[in-house]
Amino acid sequence: MLAAYVAGFDAEDPVSALEVGERPEPVAPDGWVTIDVKATALNHHDLWSLKGVGLAEKSLPMILGCDAAGIDPDGNEVVVHAVISDPAWKGDETLDPKRSLLSERYQGTLAEKVVVPAGNVVPKPAGLSFEEAACLPTAWLTAYRMLFTQSGLKPGDTVLVQGAGGGVATSLITLARAAGIRVWATSRDEGKRAKAVEIGAHEAFESGARLPERVDAVMETVGQATWSHSLKSLKQGGTLVISGATSGQAPKSAELNRIFFLQLRVQGSTMGTRTELAELVRFMANAGIKPHIDSTLALADARKGFAKMHEGDVFGKIVFTV
Repeated sequence: MLAAYVAGFDAEDPVSALEVGERPEPVAPDGWVTIDVKATALNHHDLWSLKGVGLAEKSLPMILGCDAAGIDPDGNEVVVHAVISDPAWKGDETLDPKRSLLSERYQGTLAEKVVVPAGNVVPKPAGLSFEEAACLPTAWLTAYRMLFTQSGLKPGDTVLVQGAGGGVATSLITLARAAGIRVWATSRDEGKRAKAVEIGAHEAFESGARLPERVDAVMETVGQATWSHSLKSLKQGGTLVISGATSGQAPKSAELNRIFFLQLRVQGSTMGTRTELAELVRFMANAGIKPHIDSTLALADARKGFAKMHEGDVFGKIVFTV
């Protein structure tokens, strides 16, 4: 079967480590199912994997990808949940110390077929195409958990979304606006600021700009480059929710004095649960919102999508059709 995979790492030029070619079809063990993939989406996780971050060399070759929508063995249209927990684990699977994502320990979704535990599929929303549904399991699920599980935000509050443009950031803007939250966004790029307003942000500012007032919560996926601005933007008692650090993980200063004196809360957030994925699907159906797709490519042209993400020229999700 056709797949996009990594057979060796390149920390400096990750796209050069990408292979697009034939791989053996997967065999589903007991309790797992084979999904015929119709569409799959790209994430920064895939670029990090090409650099060798979070992926052991002994696991190579590894098919990349966490996101997929497709057809299950019974002919149902489904969305794949990418978090694989230990079979003995009970409760929130994102807290399982033995958890992994597809494409870390188990082969990923950038392929014609993927095998996953039977419990890791949820019905695809009838109102979404396969391409739109494939955007949900990582970026949109991450955003949903950040906003509605980790932040403490409620309708009428104000949230700042750093780095408008990426898959998680665009998801955050749309979900927060649909929930009655005032949304501010930042970007270095004037075009991305304009698009952020188009998809739901009430206002968009240059990265690092002084805001009209402090906010109740900040959604942080950029990391090092925006960390100080995020902390300075919070009200006393505010919450910074962080789910990524695409610009680096080591800010010049942790600004601990600011954190304890203003009683700020720094909350980590990783992916989401199968239950939250089902909740997200219902929320989007009820609110009438759909994912934002930057571009759609055939899986055979995966290298073009990876190069586009690596260059940072993205607003929304890059999707591959299979």
